Amino acid sequence: MDRISRRSQGSEGVRFGDHRISSLLFADDVVLLAPTNQDLQHALGRFAAECEAAGMRISTSKSEAMVLDRKKVPCPLQVGGEVLPQVEEFKYLGVLFTSEGRMEREIDRRIGAACAVMRSLYRTVVVKRELSRKAKLSIYRSIFVPSLTYGHELWVMTERTRSRIQAVEMSFLRRVAGRSLRDRVRSSVTREELGVEPLLLHVERNQLRWLGHLFRMPPGRLPGEVFRARPTGRRPRGRPRTRWRDYVSQLAWECLGVHPDELEEVCVDREVWASLLRLLPPRPGNG
Repeated sequence: MDRISRRSQGSEGVRFGDHRISSLLFADDVVLLAPTNQDLQHALGRFAAECEAAGMRISTSKSEAMVLDRKKVPCPLQVGGEVLPQVEEFKYLGVLFTSEGRMEREIDRRIGAACAVMRSLYRTVVVKRELSRKAKLSIYRSIFVPSLTYGHELWVMTERTRSRIQAVEMSFLRRVAGRSLRDRVRSSVTREELGVEPLLLHVERNQLRWLGHLFRMPPGRLPGEVFRARPTGRRPRGRPRTRWRDYVSQLAWECLGVHPDELEEVCVDREVWASLLRLLPPRPGNG
């Protein structure tokens, strides 16, 4: 697949700074990127031709087109005479991407997945008296938390999101502790009794850890290059969306006292950054 991708590459692609990204590959999953519908059709045609030359073909039933734009923009694409369906949402490597570029739907999916896990384990694990707390917490850490937080490093957390994540987290832990909301016991007391750190603290620590990785990435690494790139053009009218870089920089300033202007200098020193993350305090208002 790497050879097919290299042979089919042209001048199309989306620019991030000095880099042009024309495709994303993972095993046999391929995402083609282009700035216009015409460019994408050309790239798709070349890719389909290279696949046929290698004895492979594109599965049109598993292929979709999506335009990243706040407005609905038609993008008719064809492969072998068949028109690919255009969608508003696209799931890639377990993460849901939307045409508007928002992460709220993906976070809602993760919360829904965690709730489904709790429902499926409710009688057999969560409230089963014969099962020890240690075993229940082991399942909480190995199944429930990964289902809820998959891909959380790049979330932009709002107060609504924080509140919903905490509510789902405590719904599980409260039942493990044999309590309900009617007992009116603070969440911090329940966590301390179970020996579990706040899930929001876990999320924010990993977000800051990923920030450190991005700053330390050598030139040429795609995630680091995209992180450092400054897209050209004007932002649309209205209140601008919070960019992940702005969000995580503010997080470092509020939680660690590291000013955004000094952030890169501190992150480059791996040991210093790791020691700061170990001391990361939970935010007030975690219950």
